[in-house]
Amino acid sequence: MTTVEAKREAARDELATHDGVLVAFSGGVDSSVVAALAHDALGDDAVACTAKSETLPEAELEDAARVADEIGIRHEIVSFSELESDQFVENDDERCYHCRTMRLGEMIETARDLGIETVCDGTNADDPGAGHRPGLQAVEELEIHSPLLAHDITKDEVRAIADQYDLSVADKPSMACLSSRIPTGLEVTEERLTRVERAEALLRQWGFDQFRVRDHDGLARIEVSPAELERALQREFVETVRDELSDLGFDHVTLDLHGYRTGSVSPESDETVATESDD
Repeated sequence: MTTVEAKREAARDELATHDGVLVAFSGGVDSSVVAALAHDALGDDAVACTAKSETLPEAELEDAARVADEIGIRHEIVSFSELESDQFVENDDERCYHCRTMRLGEMIETARDLGIETVCDGTNADDPGAGHRPGLQAVEELEIHSPLLAHDITKDEVRAIADQYDLSVADKPSMACLSSRIPTGLEVTEERLTRVERAEALLRQWGFDQFRVRDHDGLARIEVSPAELERALQREFVETVRDELSDLGFDHVTLDLHGYRTGSVSPESDETVATESDD
């Protein structure tokens, strides 16, 4: 048995000791592996729960439902709004803490309604060392169980386990919530979130794999992976994205020649904590 297989079995066996678990589920690779482990260990006593809000792209919600069906786990969707929190809207260095506290609070309430005592998330062993991660403070304060972290399962090992479970998201790029596209200190508004979501939907239609559209108060800064940068410079794409993003309300449209970088609008924090710790 390999090290990865041993860690997978240890995590699965530990989850099997619970009467039931609810997994905070975004459909990213980390939470999908936790959901697969929980379903493997507990069957119908495992539930995946996705929190729907303005910061979650509709495409990601649809993908989460698809992946839950792929795993075979029961899937619950709860709705709430981070925009009801003045602290979140303010968008300071602790935005992810406020978001995660609200999001996980919804999970805890749902678990309580279902008679489930344990809520799990997708924090992996690499996350605590990945810079300023205020969302992890919320995980600790709310006593959320993190099986991947507890069994020292790194991001690469998460992807290997996803392959072992034949999950379609094994190689899925990280996806943070839409508020991570708005620079720290600039208020998070529904208008900004909506135009970022629509702008990124356009890039997805063009087949880009790893990308972000940052909203600098009306200036769109497009980041794509270095491998895709040449394609982003093609005239047809340039003209289309310029016109369509202008129609969405952006005053200026730019392409960042440094390429995609996590946390590039909030240097002191890692944006990948925003959705679930991986994505």
